[in-house]
Amino acid sequence: MLSGFKDFILRGNIVSMAIGLAVGAAFTAVVTGFSTAFIAPLIGLATRSTGDFSTAHFTVDGTEFPYGKFISAAIAFLITAAVLYFLVVVPMMKLQARMDRDKPVDAKAATRDCPRCYSQIPGIATRCAHCTSEIKADPEALELAGLPGQR
Repeated sequence: MLSGFKDFILRGNIVSMAIGLAVGAAFTAVVTGFSTAFIAPLIGLATRSTGDFSTAHFTVDGTEFPYGKFISAAIAFLITAAVLYFLVVVPMMKLQARMDRDKPVDAKAATRDCPRCYSQIPGIATRCAHCTSEIKADPEALELAGLPGQR
């Protein structure tokens, strides 16, 4: 029982996820600090409010609504999302595309339906194996297979 738990915890995905969460929390704290220290005061200067914009609020019937804190949190979120997208997601997508491009493509694995009998046939087929109808090959499948034009 305990060895199964140990295997689960020490599995690579769990450890990577835990490290990612810790780094993400630290990064969020840095971005929130940056937003509070620099962005909120700049917004305060631009809107001619006094000092830190994150302290801006309005009062209705004695209840205080600190809208400046919400705007500061929204700005911190947008900065975090933008940095993560451009520094993590985009490079990972490019790396994944490069790795997928280098993989050999099995042109026979791409299938489609025969327009006459609706059975599954390879995308590059010019005749259905089930009903023997002559059909045009799928141009995308021909391109994947590296074959020129249609037959």
